[in-house]
Amino acid sequence: MNDAIVTRSLVKLYRGGRALDSFSLSVPTGSTMGLVGRNGAGKTTWMMAVAGFVLPDSGEISILGLGPFDADKHAGRFAILPQDSELPLEARPGELLARYGRLQGLTSAVADREADSLLAAFNLSAHANKPMRALSHGMRKKVMVAQAFIGSPDVVLLDEPLSGLDPEEANRMRAFIRARRRKETIVISSHNLDDIEKLCTHVAFIGSGRLERVDTLAALTSGAGRLVVTLRRRPDDLAALETLVAGVRVSWREDTCELTVEFDPATAPEEVNARLLPMLFSCGVVSVSSGMTLEQAYLAR
Repeated sequence: MNDAIVTRSLVKLYRGGRALDSFSLSVPTGSTMGLVGRNGAGKTTWMMAVAGFVLPDSGEISILGLGPFDADKHAGRFAILPQDSELPLEARPGELLARYGRLQGLTSAVADREADSLLAAFNLSAHANKPMRALSHGMRKKVMVAQAFIGSPDVVLLDEPLSGLDPEEANRMRAFIRARRRKETIVISSHNLDDIEKLCTHVAFIGSGRLERVDTLAALTSGAGRLVVTLRRRPDDLAALETLVAGVRVSWREDTCELTVEFDPATAPEEVNARLLPMLFSCGVVSVSSGMTLEQAYLAR
């Protein structure tokens, strides 16, 4: 089976219009797929439809080749972290995770061990027996993410998993998710494109309920037609640089001291480097990189 999730021609109507408009997206097995789009683009609605929380008006959904979500067929194989979800405030993280583990089909002993392991991975062992209401927002968020991974389900959907975390804990969370890549098929919706770029192998651009583009992260941020040169100071004459290679366009970003060079993708980057770099050495060349960030690829779509 090549795709863990297959959705075809999904339509979901609300009074305000179509949240999903003939939306089709397949998620390769073992991939980490990032969903990118503005508010209201349809990312969360797609996740809720796949999870069975929202019934589409038309279209097809298949998870793990077993059709739409069915608690009997997908028990222990599917998990989700909904956006803005909360857990019972009087529950305690250790007991709660162990209970979710048993719901996923684990024995009590295995569920207890997995709960302890996840609490340790998320830096929560010292808080295992505290009520949820006594934990900070970030701590509660980590418990919610942990519940999506207990029992090692085949498919995990995460809606804004890193929101509300401080930088150190966000880094810990990213390391945890990266370590799970290829063990589970993971789908992440986030407005933080840096997180998507650090975590995902594939990315889907979504707009107005439709799929705009889906590809590997490498393809979306490939180096064809673009170089970024970090300098110690701004070149005196940007226009003169554009005369060195036919079709070259250059732009300067003052806050990062980056010179972006865009050119015909059919032109070899080596040729552009050979012509431009000698003119830039006097400005102090710090680094040269090809390609673009995911944010740049999204904004240029």
